[in-house]
Amino acid sequence: MSRKSRMTYAVVASTALAAGTIGLSPTANAAPRADQLPGSVPSWAKASHQVGHSNTRTPVDFRVYLKSRGGDAAAKYALAASTPGNKTYGHFLSPRQYNARYAPSTRSVNQVKSWLRSQGFKVGVVPSNHRYVEAIGTLGRAATAFHTSFAEYRVQGKTLRSNTRPLAIPSSLKSVAGVVGLDESMALVHTDKTVQPPAGFRNAQPCAHSWGDTTVATYPTPHGQKMPTEYPDYAPCGYAGAQLQGAYGMTGAIAAGNDGRGVTVAIIDAYGSPTMLADANEYSSRHGLPTLDGLYSEHVAPGTKIRGDNSHQSPSGWSGEEALDVEAVHTMAPGANILYVGSPNNYQDMDAAMNWIVSRKAADIVTNSYGWSGEALPPGYIKPFNNILIQAAAEGISEFFSSGDSSDETGGQGDGSNATPDWPASSPWVTAVGGTSLGVGQSDNNRVFELGWATRKLTLQNANSKNPSWTSDGPYLYGSGGGTSRLFTQPDYQAGIVPSSMADGDLSGGRPQAMRVVPDVSALADPTTGMLVGQTQWFPKGTYDNTNGSYVDPQCTGGACYGEYRIGGTSLASPLYAGMFALAEQRAHAAGYELGFANPLLYTLGTAPDGSAPQFDIWPKTSDDPQGAIRVDFANGVSAPTDTPKSYAYSVRTFDDEEGLTIHVEKGYDDITGLGSPNGSSWINAVVAAAAPKSAG
Repeated sequence: MSRKSRMTYAVVASTALAAGTIGLSPTANAAPRADQLPGSVPSWAKASHQVGHSNTRTPVDFRVYLKSRGGDAAAKYALAASTPGNKTYGHFLSPRQYNARYAPSTRSVNQVKSWLRSQGFKVGVVPSNHRYVEAIGTLGRAATAFHTSFAEYRVQGKTLRSNTRPLAIPSSLKSVAGVVGLDESMALVHTDKTVQPPAGFRNAQPCAHSWGDTTVATYPTPHGQKMPTEYPDYAPCGYAGAQLQGAYGMTGAIAAGNDGRGVTVAIIDAYGSPTMLADANEYSSRHGLPTLDGLYSEHVAPGTKIRGDNSHQSPSGWSGEEALDVEAVHTMAPGANILYVGSPNNYQDMDAAMNWIVSRKAADIVTNSYGWSGEALPPGYIKPFNNILIQAAAEGISEFFSSGDSSDETGGQGDGSNATPDWPASSPWVTAVGGTSLGVGQSDNNRVFELGWATRKLTLQNANSKNPSWTSDGPYLYGSGGGTSRLFTQPDYQAGIVPSSMADGDLSGGRPQAMRVVPDVSALADPTTGMLVGQTQWFPKGTYDNTNGSYVDPQCTGGACYGEYRIGGTSLASPLYAGMFALAEQRAHAAGYELGFANPLLYTLGTAPDGSAPQFDIWPKTSDDPQGAIRVDFANGVSAPTDTPKSYAYSVRTFDDEEGLTIHVEKGYDDITGLGSPNGSSWINAVVAAAAPKSAG
């Protein structure tokens, strides 16, 4: 298969988007023929899951997506512009140039608008790149217009709406690529982190400042609980500032002014925290980072910063995601501009937020910490979203996505038939960032160890006895998302680097060709060795801090107060990596060019476990590596009312514990950590050199 055909949107036969036609009963007015929209019924909308009919009076706000002009011409150009050695390499398009070549035509847009109005819909937003036409109406009108009906289905503990039959539109509307927003697949989006503030949460003691400085032998528990010695180290309280810069070898570059200045990193989340800038500045002042004043901006639609939750959405949980993303990018690129783009909800508008950035090239780099479990979205949604990512690549925008926190989606049960990476990380047009467990040294913030993130939880047995012990085995908890796509063929940049055992693995009855494998790269994600994050949270009155035996803060004896806590997930890995990529982007800008889509560059760089290559290769855990760490938590999440065993929960969180998974850490590329993590200035230099325009021979 040629390079060009590999990087276009390719789907295996089981989900092929072959258009079909439905026959309509003839009427006196001889209604025009209607064609089914391929892939317009979610895979979860099974009759066996149906629990009732949808209310036809329900208001709906959906988008009709249009195809790019020229078929796969936009994808071919984006690939050529992103591939070193191609004569088109580095010739990225402006949004205006892209629109002139590949955006849907004004005629196509007007046809769709006219049809929508004829069906009784109000026409809303049409972005400058003509990517979609927004329509507003009722579910009953949608059922009539698209020749279907709607029902409620029970899915992953939620009751969601879907059309019962494929959507159908007049055959004259040949420019339509898909419809997004009539079914509620978007309600399944999740953030890849493990704590959901702003409900108050605080780290309990003991915890370590640096790896290994607080052990069971040197630090007693608050109530004198004897700890078994198989796992001698307490979990870090959370790394911050210079610790993370040092662990990834970025200290010298940042001190020399290579801190991301002049580069804009965009962050897409849902909703918006009303205290974000104040929280980030407080965090920065505590951890040796410069203020974000003058560097931080927002694009948040009116009404976005809502505080209440409903059955499908969690605005309060997303505020913790926003704080994590902003503070992680700022930690690794303290001079970069940060643009926060908040979707009005996490229900159907994350794609529109992405399109807003791409349609005006509002950023050089985008980091995204959301995704869906697996690839089971309707293909009619995946293809339009992929087209936005293709435009980003054509314009020279680097897109990073967290790879997910559920490993291969099997729950550690070894059920290979259900193994899958997450979407959108599986798109060949994004850089999927997997996760690691990280030890940061005390003396010079060095990388003591970095292992694949795959965790089991062991609990304390006979806690009050003289000989307590940890359970010999425990449930799989979480880990870096990865695996082999069922939708996308192998992109050329992975050929010859990703082992065929991963790309061709027989997890779904056999694959006709090599497939895309996730992730591409990795960075810190394990919550046990995670980052310290700060934000305004809601604390109950009288929370107690056992570090000094007093109430937490004289100004915060309850209510909304700034607080810090350790957090992880590939939601952390993606913005950390994007921040480091901003340092390389700054260097490229100074030389007069842009980096663009990262993968064709990153797959040309070497990887080794000893610091001799630009990328730090994550190797399988050995007996000499730490096997895990003891985590101490307040039983109520925020405080220890009394120094008794009941006030605390003790557990061991293991490192690189892959038993029962179909993905494994290997030497070289692997499907938990990808190519590995950045290795300081040598990584920056190698990325910039790989992207440099080559003189004609």
